[in-house]
Amino acid sequence: MNSKAHILKNSQTIPDKMLSQDAFSQWLGIEVLEVEKGRCKVGMTVRKEMLNSMGKAHGGISYSLADTAFGFSANTHGKYAVSIETSINHIEALEEGDYLTAEAVTDIAKTKIGFNIVEVKREEQIVALFKGVVYRTNKEWE
Repeated sequence: MNSKAHILKNSQTIPDKMLSQDAFSQWLGIEVLEVEKGRCKVGMTVRKEMLNSMGKAHGGISYSLADTAFGFSANTHGKYAVSIETSINHIEALEEGDYLTAEAVTDIAKTKIGFNIVEVKREEQIVALFKGVVYRTNKEWE
């Protein structure tokens, strides 16, 4: 069979495939909510084992959720895309039981480099802003 027959052309299938191979995001309880080319929205619930010594969600939780949305979104173009720089601003403290969503809302591609902004929200309130820069390889998702 021609190897091109195995290439994933549907941008919606790539985040699902990525999640199925991502034990950490599965442990976090991340679910894919919405996908289109260049955009992905994911969600999860903050659990007790995700809290820091102050009883608030560890900063790595919202960072990891945003990073997952960023990675999934960047890969919807059909080529393997890898993170080369990220940062986050934590705006609000998060509690056990909070349901969070992260949506990669901006995807600007310049040659092989892509720029993404991810909004992390609790309901409609933005609780963190994440910026990511990605390098798009020539390798296609299969």
